[in-house]
Amino acid sequence: MTSSSGRRRAAVVGTGAIVGGGHLPALRAHADRVELVAAVDVDPGRLDAFRAEAGEGVAGFSSTEAMLDAARPDLVLIGTPPSLHREQTVAALKAGAWVLCEKPLCLSLAEYDEIAAAEAASGACASVIFQHRYGSGAVRARKLIRGGELGAPLVAHCQTTWHRDAGYYSVPWRGRWATEGGGPTMGHGIHQYDLLHLLGEWEEVQAMAARLVHDTESEDVSTALVRFGNGALATVVNSVLSPDEVSRVRVDCADATVEVTHLYGHVNDDWVYTPAPHVAEERVAAWREAGEDVPSSHTAQLGFVLDAWDAGVRPPGSGREARNTLEFAAALYKAAFTGRAVRAGEIGPGDSFYAAMHGGSGTTWTGVGRA
Repeated sequence: MTSSSGRRRAAVVGTGAIVGGGHLPALRAHADRVELVAAVDVDPGRLDAFRAEAGEGVAGFSSTEAMLDAARPDLVLIGTPPSLHREQTVAALKAGAWVLCEKPLCLSLAEYDEIAAAEAASGACASVIFQHRYGSGAVRARKLIRGGELGAPLVAHCQTTWHRDAGYYSVPWRGRWATEGGGPTMGHGIHQYDLLHLLGEWEEVQAMAARLVHDTESEDVSTALVRFGNGALATVVNSVLSPDEVSRVRVDCADATVEVTHLYGHVNDDWVYTPAPHVAEERVAAWREAGEDVPSSHTAQLGFVLDAWDAGVRPPGSGREARNTLEFAAALYKAAFTGRAVRAGEIGPGDSFYAAMHGGSGTTWTGVGRA
């Protein structure tokens, strides 16, 4: 249902930093289309602080179920630890609400398929936060590459080289398979390699992973070689061991290289187009006409979701798009654990990597990095 003002009614589940710093500004930016009516947190102090910041009219709840029953929101924004995402997303969908959930949407392909079944039963949709897709620079690059303006994509490099210390992993749910689903492959690099959708759909992955520094169950670095359906090849690096932090995606096409370099978010100026020698200057000038500068952000993605809702279509970052990125993570882990190439579509019910990213290997890293 919508409010008396015609705006959609939203609730947030989890009121930590990612909600206060990402979702709340997004809701405020789209206040003409959506209003925040409820918030959920198990920590009363944190909940009270969030409600004071959010403003009047935001009801507080200690459980998702109580909130869904009382507030009946149209949209639920989820910012809790990853192990809670599937349960909370399914509950919101069953209540008829759309969902916009922090990454990862869930911890396995089996969990994703539970969410897909709940979508099908309710008619509502669940999107995952991949905000780097929705900045104007990424939107333009996707249009140019998919439209063939830069020539055929050939080679790509995807780099998430960040640094996290022991204090970061002192948070109990981090670095554990059961609560985070993996290491930087799931929790950090997923934003960058999601941008490899610029090249089309991936087809095959070979990978290595290791735990080299941190006292965690999951990896602290992974690397992959990727083949796409159109023949393009890519390298992917996901690290939390890198003092010089950078996020970078580079795509070499037949007529140009397009590259974005940033850390946690990009703007138009972060995107660079380098033409091949044979390309006429008038084509290059057209590539660089970026238009309005929309930073990659929760605000940008929420706008896309609301636009899709108004149009009566599936929102971006949901359905097949969301599953493809999660399947890539599962394939990378399977390739790293088994030492063989993994093809798109091969991980399904009955495959140990369908139920868990570690494929049943538990907390051991036998043959993969240090034990």
